[in-house]
Amino acid sequence: MRAWLSKSVFLMIVSMIILQCSIADLWARTRVENICSVYGMKEIKLTGMGLIVGLDGTGDGGKNLPAIRSLAAALKHLNNPVVDLKDLYAANNVALVMIEATIPASGIRKGQKLDCFVSSMLGAKSLRGGRLLVAPVATPEIGNGVGAGLCSGAVILEDETSLATGKIINGLVMERDFELPFIDRKTRSITLLIDKRHAGFHTASEVSRVINSEFSFEAGNRQLAIAQGPGRVFIRIPKQYTESPVEFIAAVMEVGIDRPHQQARVVVNPKSQTVVVTGEVEISPVVISHKNLTVGVGNAAEGGIPGGFVPIVGQQGQQSTQRLQQLVEALNQLRVPTEDVISIIRELHRSGKLHAEYDEH
Repeated sequence: MRAWLSKSVFLMIVSMIILQCSIADLWARTRVENICSVYGMKEIKLTGMGLIVGLDGTGDGGKNLPAIRSLAAALKHLNNPVVDLKDLYAANNVALVMIEATIPASGIRKGQKLDCFVSSMLGAKSLRGGRLLVAPVATPEIGNGVGAGLCSGAVILEDETSLATGKIINGLVMERDFELPFIDRKTRSITLLIDKRHAGFHTASEVSRVINSEFSFEAGNRQLAIAQGPGRVFIRIPKQYTESPVEFIAAVMEVGIDRPHQQARVVVNPKSQTVVVTGEVEISPVVISHKNLTVGVGNAAEGGIPGGFVPIVGQQGQQSTQRLQQLVEALNQLRVPTEDVISIIRELHRSGKLHAEYDEH
């Protein structure tokens, strides 16, 4: 029994070690598709104007001429022309709205549906219970007067604190195809765009390296991928994929990349009391006095204070650069409230001692 327990404990420890190693490997490795997109694939915004009807007296009001004129035009289109706009002065159940919708970067075909959003532009108090009359939406990219689709349907309020906006689920029916060109037909190539959080010369070089390594057989002695800048990688489509470029792009996006460079960035949200640190955020030696707390970063010779926060000594006996993560961990160990931690980080940024992109919202 004792031997069985010892064996079980041993297997458990081994399993935990393997699990930790696996988790570390997964954390350090990602796929190209997680940090890159294909040039040409972009979202397209559609806009239009329409009339919401069926409101319970919360519309724009009969004295609102733009809404009344639009209602008169709609009635004329329905073979019910209005002789005098004064006849519509009691029309409090109508609101003139702006319509918005977004075509996804993957494109869309005629007949497919999308959600659309409506926003009151004039004096409507609430769009609750209203329905959008059929209205076209378009984009300047396909020319004025050319409709991309038609919107209609029941309005749903997304936020009870914002009654002048609403959503229509599957309210947009596409009337034309949107096929987004992502292949350069002249050069038989594609271009990968590295997202701004990972963009950098190191990442671009690493992406091109792993793709060339993955497709070395298909490429022969040529290099398929060439880094053209910190956020752009040019890739030739090999002959084997001439008839199936989508299959090639899918294979490229599945290629794994180890430890992509991540831009040093600090995101602070005082309202939710959260701090997100990405990349290696360095801080210069500095002394910060906040309330009854004095924080010294670096030793006295570097501008800190004796006994203050100092960098960790590495295995080679050399001091590493001060990291914001170490400072935050030290403050957490001292049970410094999060709001004070945020104040200290904010002052580090203002004083120029925080070497990273800072975003507070």
